[in-house]
Amino acid sequence: MDLKERIMGLDYGSKTIGVAISDSLGLTAQPFETIERSKENKLRRSLAKIAKIVEEKNIKKIVVGLPVNMNGRRGKRVSLTLEFVEKLKQRVDVPIIMQDERLTTVEADEILDESGVKKENRKQFIDMVAAGIILREYMEKENGK
Repeated sequence: MDLKERIMGLDYGSKTIGVAISDSLGLTAQPFETIERSKENKLRRSLAKIAKIVEEKNIKKIVVGLPVNMNGRRGKRVSLTLEFVEKLKQRVDVPIIMQDERLTTVEADEILDESGVKKENRKQFIDMVAAGIILREYMEKENGK
């Protein structure tokens, strides 16, 4: 069986960064963890943690969700996400791809609801599940599905 290079998906938010990683066969996107941030403009620890995961998990590509508005416009969140990506590029030496992430948080909430996760417990999972959806959608696009 052919082992593929692992891909990381990131859902960048003001308070958290959801992280997902593909399996070694490149077939599935698995929610991995949620990185908590103390302040939006404080990224040093978050970037260091992502760089450590990239190294430990042999990540060869990162897909970052681009929070485009439903009408296709790019708002403040897009600018903040692009600033984050520029800082991430200085920490990791792997290609970083942007992926439209419209409705991923809504889908993540529905998945958690269907899985029986209580509303008050969803916050800790929603960002990594959204990162998994971002990564899954990218992988499906790349694999022509």
